[in-house]
Amino acid sequence: MRIKGKAFTLIELMIVMAIIAILVGMVLPRFKGMRDQANISKSQGEIRALKTAVESYYIRYGSYPTALTQLWAATTYPRIIESAMYDPFGATTTTVYRYARSTNNAYYVIWSIGPDGTSDITGISTAGVVTPANRDDDVWTSNGSGT
Repeated sequence: MRIKGKAFTLIELMIVMAIIAILVGMVLPRFKGMRDQANISKSQGEIRALKTAVESYYIRYGSYPTALTQLWAATTYPRIIESAMYDPFGATTTTVYRYARSTNNAYYVIWSIGPDGTSDITGISTAGVVTPANRDDDVWTSNGSGT
């Protein structure tokens, strides 16, 4: 018994699938770029909040914290931040933002490793200069000059 009407041939189905695959291939890289941009914006906002918390800690205790965990530690009273903030670019979902202070305790830098997943920043000098000069795509803030 023959079915009346037209049916798709195997070639036509393969062509439609190829066109769909090409369109998906063009769209997926844009989604990754949008996700990276969203994570950059998120980390910029959280780093601003951490900078405010570090400055509040300094006002209360007279020195910058040795680690960011002091901002939400149960031993810090009152707690400056309720809970830890995690770097969206970290290797795990429990990777907190990085923090370093100068050896003279006058400057600090807070940073996220950025979209490439590699931390370029190694610290901050006693003159307030973030090191190294090539910071690639790290998202950071400091109370120093940064240059």
